[in-house]
Amino acid sequence: MGDKGAMDKMKGKAKQKAGKAMGDERLKSEGRTDEAKGKAKNAVGNAKENVQGMKDSLKNKGRA
Repeated sequence: MGDKGAMDKMKGKAKQKAGKAMGDERLKSEGRTDEAKGKAKNAVGNAKENVQGMKDSLKNKGRA
């Protein structure tokens, strides 16, 4: 699940580099926003995985 944000992060970095090369502050800003969106998606995905892992762990605890 953590890879969902990878595309946004890559797109954001590319926009930032393009914006810097062209002196386009708006494009750089869009890039920072896209990168932050990607990081947030990764964080949410990781949190969901952790919750699922805890649920599985508790389920299996009662069977031991």
